[in-house]
Amino acid sequence: VFFPLLFWPGMIGQFMSYMPTTVIICLIASLFMALIFIPVFGGLIGKKPGDKISAKNKKESKSSPFLSRYLSVLSKLLNSPIATLLATLFITIVVYVSYGLFGKGMEFFPGIEPEVTMLQVHARGDLSIHEKDRIIKRIEQRLIGMPELRSVYTRTLDSVEGSELAEDVIGTLQMELTDWNKRRKASELVEEMREKLADIAGVQLQFREQESGPESGKPVNIQVSSNVPNKLDSAAVYVVEQMKATGGFLDIEDNRPLPGIEWILDVDREQAARYGADISLVGNAIQMITSGFKLADYRPDDAVDEVDIRVRFPAEERNLSQLGELRVPTSKGLIPIANFVSVKPAPKTGNLTRVDSSRVVTIQADVQEGFILDTQLKELQKRLAEGTQDPDINVVFKGEAAEQAETMNFLKAAFGTAIFLMVLILVTQFNSFYQAFLILSAVVFSTAGVLIGLLISGQTFGVVMCGIGIIALSGIVVNNNIVLIDTYNTFRAQGEAAGTAALKSGALRMRPVLLTAVTTILGLMPMVLSLNINLLTREITHGAPSTQWWTQLASAIAGGLAFTTLLTLFLTPCLLVLGARMSAKRKIRAIRQKRALAGEAPGPYPV
Repeated sequence: VFFPLLFWPGMIGQFMSYMPTTVIICLIASLFMALIFIPVFGGLIGKKPGDKISAKNKKESKSSPFLSRYLSVLSKLLNSPIATLLATLFITIVVYVSYGLFGKGMEFFPGIEPEVTMLQVHARGDLSIHEKDRIIKRIEQRLIGMPELRSVYTRTLDSVEGSELAEDVIGTLQMELTDWNKRRKASELVEEMREKLADIAGVQLQFREQESGPESGKPVNIQVSSNVPNKLDSAAVYVVEQMKATGGFLDIEDNRPLPGIEWILDVDREQAARYGADISLVGNAIQMITSGFKLADYRPDDAVDEVDIRVRFPAEERNLSQLGELRVPTSKGLIPIANFVSVKPAPKTGNLTRVDSSRVVTIQADVQEGFILDTQLKELQKRLAEGTQDPDINVVFKGEAAEQAETMNFLKAAFGTAIFLMVLILVTQFNSFYQAFLILSAVVFSTAGVLIGLLISGQTFGVVMCGIGIIALSGIVVNNNIVLIDTYNTFRAQGEAAGTAALKSGALRMRPVLLTAVTTILGLMPMVLSLNINLLTREITHGAPSTQWWTQLASAIAGGLAFTTLLTLFLTPCLLVLGARMSAKRKIRAIRQKRALAGEAPGPYPV
């Protein structure tokens, strides 16, 4: 069952690879324990069962009220196996419909309470480093007094070149939170921070929580591409407007170039040649009113990096109006560069991104608290599909949506591969396709139990954790059914009728099946209830971040196992009887045909 998970591709596969590896190693070790060590220990400490003890146990087993009640119900169900199967199918369909109506939707990875949150401050405009720092300090002063913040690390950015930050980010604040059990939830703190900073004009605030799982950036990542650059900006604006109209999206941003103006200096080379001007001197002169002309490098004794030595005009003379006053030496003396250089304004270009030779604008956003990513993306896709379709514009959903689809496809393939491998083993073991598929039908029905567990615990269906839970559950369910069917086949080989064999198998295997289910469910209950039990400090806490990892997985396995245990004890015996009846009818039909061909009179049919 876990073997296909070893080939999980991508970042999620690398992140989750430890789980199937650990489980496979533990199962191999437990197999050696069960086959070699346990029999030895049992021989050392066990007692030989005498006839009196066996008779006593048999009598107690028959007199057990719980067992008697179980056999009474099972005997009634065995009389109508088809009705039992139809009732199970009906319950399964009702569970699926109920989850579709009342479930909390689907998510990619469980949300974990963070220990660190980051604030990115966006501001458009040509701001100096001092103007940016004043804004960042103003924001810092408003947040620094919050008691839930252990420390605040602030950076004012002069440039974001070489980083993955957006072009308009002017600063970041990284806030370390106090212990999770001594503060409010991070989402509540972020909401309070937004209220404290709401009146600061000219900035856009984007909060990012620490990602405990694989880093994937913002969950919403939409690529708008086109071979017609003039249509790209308007298309990106339209997508952003539809996201706002849909609702549920927070901190929407895109990587369009910032609005601005750049000045283009057009040198008339023919006119410059008439004056005998050197073009390189023109460039050096222009640097005098911008960043300065570099003369040399200097490294102080107490420093590692070199420092540039630059010369430029005083600050009051470094402006665009001084450009026309600049003079350069020529063969005819000092000549104003305005005689052969023209200055033209042009829109600032910024960075351009291409994917497969097409210009691309990337739109990113977070999902607001209380909204499900999958639901919001489907609504957005519906809105975009209903809008005007431009053949020159292509909208592709990336980010968490693409990773979720990729993970779902892999888990489906892994589940199918596991089923195929189990079919091969079961057919080889039982020499019966019917019994093999009977065992695997319990795996299909177990998915309804998974949804029941999620409905009861109020959990969202996590693609990663619940997917792994379903695959793990299939192994447990198959084992329980194998034990029951193997016992049934033993009784049938001894000449028992199908109904009697099914009833005896249920009576004999009820205890191990129930013990397996009950012990597993009880072991998972602390994780289902998000309880963290510390034996060293004798403390029990609820909702710790360490338990949030496993709540979905535990709820899926516990709910599915509870549901399929009932199916194993009641439905499986009924399906065994149904299969025996169908086999008997086929044999009777074959005997009739054989006697009819031989011209013999009909008579009793030994089956």
